[in-house]
Amino acid sequence: TAAKITRTGCGIMAMDESNGTCGQRLDSIGVENTEENRQRYRELLITTQGLGEYISGAILFEETLYQSCADGTSFVDALNANNIVPGIKVDTGLKPLIGGNEGESWCSGLDTLADRAAAYYKQGARFAKWRTAINISAGPSELAIAEAAHGLARYGKICQENGLVPIIEPEVLLDGEHDIDTTLAVAERVWSATFKAMQDSGVMMEGILLKPSMVTPAADCPDRADADTIAKYTLGMLGRRVPPSVPGIMFLSGGQSEMEATMNLNAMNQSPNPWHVSFSYARALQNSVLKTWLGKDENKVAAQAKLIARAKANSMAQQGKYDPEGEDESATEGMYVKNYTY
Repeated sequence: TAAKITRTGCGIMAMDESNGTCGQRLDSIGVENTEENRQRYRELLITTQGLGEYISGAILFEETLYQSCADGTSFVDALNANNIVPGIKVDTGLKPLIGGNEGESWCSGLDTLADRAAAYYKQGARFAKWRTAINISAGPSELAIAEAAHGLARYGKICQENGLVPIIEPEVLLDGEHDIDTTLAVAERVWSATFKAMQDSGVMMEGILLKPSMVTPAADCPDRADADTIAKYTLGMLGRRVPPSVPGIMFLSGGQSEMEATMNLNAMNQSPNPWHVSFSYARALQNSVLKTWLGKDENKVAAQAKLIARAKANSMAQQGKYDPEGEDESATEGMYVKNYTY
């Protein structure tokens, strides 16, 4: 599964927003948040013809894993027909971290994970995602980092025992005013603790994927960094922390604009890496798609064309061949949301 997801020129489409978050996306285009509208939008995404050329995996929310297209084809079958591996979000959300600093959280869902992972595998999922978040502007405390690492390691082992490839995602949030060197120092602490915890739990490195944040300045830091600087910091940090046996590193976009996320990925693929360095984007693939669709069936083809264009741009970036020439103005819109929850 990991090998199939990390094929050249391919990355992951994250479409696993909770019903509440998906509702906010629909609200932004004036569409009511109903199960039917969520199903219509997600059907538009997964039935885009030729998407499997650029997208090798799709992360689904639990509701979506069990849904079907209007013609009765299950979403799982539709994805497989498009050569896209179905995946599933398995955490049950962030909770306030008692004993940590204000604004810190821990990720819930371990207690029921084994049973759910087995059921998701049976339904057709082959990889999983668990998102925990590290808030630099709140510390981060040693407790927050230890809790994140422990949760990710336990989740990773439970998924592997149930046939799912776990995506390891300790997201270092963009919130705050700190500079890129502060982000780097925290990211190194977080990944060091996470790999130690995974080794202790017996997680097989060849059977995981990573979903890190890029090492960037905070959203409100006045001192911005260009794509080459971000690539240098990010790859340097990963080179010091990630064993070459890990098959793939699929970056999250974390509120960067569509174009920013693509340009940063492109910069990271200018020379060979020991791992497949690619993307696992939600907003950075779907922003233009939503704004084109507007909930209207007559816009479906145009919206799918936007999705193919973004997927192709990121596919080129995965190969270090992206050219921003001719990019739409909308691709430069920032999508950072303070205290973002999935």
